[in-house]
Amino acid sequence: MRLDIHCADRIGIAQEILNILVNYQVDLKGIEVDSVNCRMYVSFPPIEFEQFQKIMPSIRLIDGVKDVRTTAFLPSEREHNELNTLLRALPDGVISIDAKGWVRLCNDAACKDLQLSEKEILGSNINNLLKGFNFTRWLEGKEVLGQTTRVEVAGEDFIADILPIAVPQGAEGDVLAGAVINIKSQSRLGQQVSAFRRYGQESFATIHNFSTAMRRVVREARKMAQLEAPILITGETGTGKELLARACHYASNRSVKPFIALSCASLPDDVAESELFGYAGYEENAAPKRGVLEQADGGTVFLDEVGEMSTQLQTKLLRFLQDGTFRKVGDENEVKVNVRIIAATQKDLPAMVQEGTFREDLYYRINVLTLEIAPLRDRRADVGPLAEHFIQKYAQQNGHAIPELSAECLAFLQDYPWPGNVRQLENAIYRAVSLLDDNELRVEHLQLPTFTHDLGYLESDFEGSLDQAVKRFEATLLRKLYPAYPSSRQLAKRLGLSHTAVANKLRDYGINRKTVKV
Repeated sequence: MRLDIHCADRIGIAQEILNILVNYQVDLKGIEVDSVNCRMYVSFPPIEFEQFQKIMPSIRLIDGVKDVRTTAFLPSEREHNELNTLLRALPDGVISIDAKGWVRLCNDAACKDLQLSEKEILGSNINNLLKGFNFTRWLEGKEVLGQTTRVEVAGEDFIADILPIAVPQGAEGDVLAGAVINIKSQSRLGQQVSAFRRYGQESFATIHNFSTAMRRVVREARKMAQLEAPILITGETGTGKELLARACHYASNRSVKPFIALSCASLPDDVAESELFGYAGYEENAAPKRGVLEQADGGTVFLDEVGEMSTQLQTKLLRFLQDGTFRKVGDENEVKVNVRIIAATQKDLPAMVQEGTFREDLYYRINVLTLEIAPLRDRRADVGPLAEHFIQKYAQQNGHAIPELSAECLAFLQDYPWPGNVRQLENAIYRAVSLLDDNELRVEHLQLPTFTHDLGYLESDFEGSLDQAVKRFEATLLRKLYPAYPSSRQLAKRLGLSHTAVANKLRDYGINRKTVKV
């Protein structure tokens, strides 16, 4: 039984309370004083109710006692259990030692790292458990300061954070009571560094937004990340739609839950349906499968190229967006999950709605919040910083010195139309830096095809006359069409030419049933 006694700060009041317990022959187990809040706590074994009824009024009659009530635990008991709970939950080993280096406390993770039981560790000298650091010399030093050092634990390298425990003594200063040691394995350090890098690679901080257009997109995306409605991200291929979607997820309240991406363009319709919704697995020898929506429960699903979805899949996705439920393939039972949808496409969805190839009701469901990423050619201010970033990234990756980007090369990069956008820029820089034997990146180091929006890619190493180029084009076109129109008359009709003209061209270019597989 424990009592919480709210009392005045008066000399002798504690003694009077203890005298009452002695008079009623109560065996005192513990006493604590909270001088800041003027409270005293006493603990004793359970007593009879009649005895308890006499003790409580007696304590209340003491001068200075304001209130007495029972309590479930003493403050020290709460603190002790809080500490134990914390130590058990920590994934890293924690060891507490006294001022002589003897172990007073350790958690389960430390036992696992040391490959010893708690009984074997408690009372041992820390120098016998952790090698590579002289704890005795450190504890006996004139100034005991925190340390981070490498130690050997059970034959393996660990990092140890060593923090002194100082007990304040008022005007006399602090007294060293020991130290707390946190040990961390190389694998654990690797996990933490990877998690940090992953966050850094998937946050808004890594999205280069020096152009006005990209700054606006990032600013809007930061606000949308905190909302729960679906997001539709539009933009040409290679603009970074998935990178922006990941940044939205990791800036949201769902960041600790999964982010799963599914490309609607890379999978056949039946496969895409089972990937998205899962498979019941009732057929013989068929194992059940959790779909992307079920795996990402509480998190985010990124549907890339949502414009490539079949009509059937669009219908099932629409139903899920309406009430958060779906049926697995081959199952009649409903599954309900809490998932946010972020979709992306490079297609013109409004035009597809007009053509009837994309459901209008689904379009309005996924288009609640919209982010449009401008093509790289329309945000020249981002080209230079992106190029510098990729140069540094791939130079370090290949162990090379980071080359300078020449002014002529920068101007060329900014003027190039980049039909493949950021992805094409990254690939071009990767190839140039990987093969570079110089300390400066120049235009001649880049291998980019000539491109115009009217004609597309042009051969940068074009040779010969116009007549020769036309003949090469004719030969290529005829070889492609001949399998579908395997006679000179059919081919002539398709091309709007005379039978004789087409027959002569086929003969000149050596195109026939033997040379072309029909």
